[in-house]
Amino acid sequence: MEHIEKYQESFLKYLEGFTVNKEPQNLYSPINYILQLGGKRLRPVLTLMTAEVFGGTTEVAMDAALSIEVFHNFSLVHDDIMDDAPLRRGKETVHEKWNLNTGILSGDAMLIMAYQLFENYEANTFRALAKLFSKTALEVCEGQQYDIDFETRDDVTIAQYLQMIEYKTAVLVGAAMKMGAIVSKASIEDQNAIYEFGRLLGIAFQLQDDYLDAFGNPETFGKQVGGDIIENKKTYLYIKTLELGSDDDALNLKTFMSISELSNENKVEKVKELFINSGAAEATQNAVKDYTNKAFDVLETLNITEDKKLLLRVFGEQLMTRRV
Repeated sequence: MEHIEKYQESFLKYLEGFTVNKEPQNLYSPINYILQLGGKRLRPVLTLMTAEVFGGTTEVAMDAALSIEVFHNFSLVHDDIMDDAPLRRGKETVHEKWNLNTGILSGDAMLIMAYQLFENYEANTFRALAKLFSKTALEVCEGQQYDIDFETRDDVTIAQYLQMIEYKTAVLVGAAMKMGAIVSKASIEDQNAIYEFGRLLGIAFQLQDDYLDAFGNPETFGKQVGGDIIENKKTYLYIKTLELGSDDDALNLKTFMSISELSNENKVEKVKELFINSGAAEATQNAVKDYTNKAFDVLETLNITEDKKLLLRVFGEQLMTRRV
C-alpha cells in the first residue's frame, strides 16, 4: 500500500488534468487558481487510502477524491468572502484577486463540478455517493452558520462548539473515507464504521488545530500563531477557560478579548497564560486524545486485516501528534 506522499503525488497528477484552461476564463481561472494553491490534500488522500483499505484501487477512487477536494475548496472560496479574508495559504483570496461576483460565481460552479464527478460511476455507486455528498454538504453549511452565530454569542457551550466543528470540519473527513469505502464496494457496516472513524478523527483534528493556533511553533504551523485570539474567536480553549477558570479568569479573558488598547502580541500572551493556568490548554490536549482513542475503538470493528488497521491507526496518531 502506498505511503501518504504517494497518494498525494497520484492525486496531484490527476488534479493537473482537471485544471485545464476553459472559457469563459473569468469563471474557470479562479477555480484552477484555488485548486492549485496547495494545502495538505488531507481529504482526497483519505478517500484514496480508504479505497485501498477495502480492496479497491486509487484509480477507481480518484473521481470521488477529486469531488471532495473541489467541494472543500468551494467552501473555502465562499468562507473567505464571508470573512472578507485577504489571504488563503499565503496568497490572495479569489475574491481579492478577481472580485466578489467572480468569487461567488466560481464557487457556485465548483459545487456543481463536484457533483458532476459522480457521473463517472455506475448507477448504484452514483446514488450512494450523491446521497452522502448532499447530506454532508448541507451539514457543512449548517456548521458554517453556527460558527457565524457564535461570533455574537457569549453563551456557547462545549457541546454546541463540538457540534459546530463536527458539521463544519469532521463530517467532510468522515464522508471522504466513506466514499473510498463506497467505490470499493465495502459492506454497509464497514462504510458506516469508517465514516464514524473519520468523523471522530475530524473532531480531534480540529481541536488540535485550535490548540496549535495558540501554542504551535510559528516556524512549522504554517499560519500566524495566536490568530484565533487576535480575531476574538470562541474556540474550545476559550470556552473551556470560562468553564474551568475562576471568576477572575473569566473576567480577564473577556476583557483581554474585547479591549483594543493591547497590542496583538501582548493580547496573545495574556490570553495564552489564562488558557494554561485555568487548565483549558491541558483539557484541550486531553480532548484530542479522547476523540482519537474513540476513533481507534471504532477501527477495531472494521472487517479488514490487522496491517490495514495499523495503517489507519498510524495515520490517526500522526494527526494527533502533528505540529503543523
